[in-house]
Amino acid sequence: WAFDIGFGGLDHALTTGRDINILVLDTGVYSNTGGQASKSTPRAAVAKFAAAGKPARRKDLGMLAVSYGNVYVAQVAMGANPAQCLKAFRDAASYPGPSLILAYSQCIAHGIDMRTGMDQQKAAVNCGFWPLYRYDPRLAHQGQHPFHLDSRKPKQPFREFAQREARFAMLARSNPERAEYLFDLAQKDIDDQWRFYEQMADVERAIV
Repeated sequence: WAFDIGFGGLDHALTTGRDINILVLDTGVYSNTGGQASKSTPRAAVAKFAAAGKPARRKDLGMLAVSYGNVYVAQVAMGANPAQCLKAFRDAASYPGPSLILAYSQCIAHGIDMRTGMDQQKAAVNCGFWPLYRYDPRLAHQGQHPFHLDSRKPKQPFREFAQREARFAMLARSNPERAEYLFDLAQKDIDDQWRFYEQMADVERAIV
């Protein structure tokens, strides 16, 4: 919803400058209407309206919000790093302006045993599919880096993560050639995004 049909309203709310806190539970699909593909659906994932695997890269909603410069933005995964998740919520609550937290949320549409959801969150972070970060505009006014990359460099390939979820694995079974093609692109998405985030974390941005 936040990535598609509700994006206009979300975007407007973020630009008001008002002290509001927004939490997006990102499942990668329209979970409340049956698991249809959306702009948050990752490349190569199978979903309704994307039976052959989604061919396009997912929208980076967090970076769109960061571009405004006055929005607190964080990406969290409670199962992977509860301390970072708690800090992000506290920072967002104390920030005197709009804040947006994107939280990794496992869903039955992922095709996993939901009892292992916390472990899958860890896997999503470890492969770089879901980097953890915080962007706090207040730090720029203090001469500090406003963007903090809280997760470590990916240490496992995307394929290992994807094989644990039916939304990716079913494509590998039904169309191995297309799956290989999309998995390669998905890995490139992760690598490119990680390099960009590393650059963001190293950029000096002091506001006087």
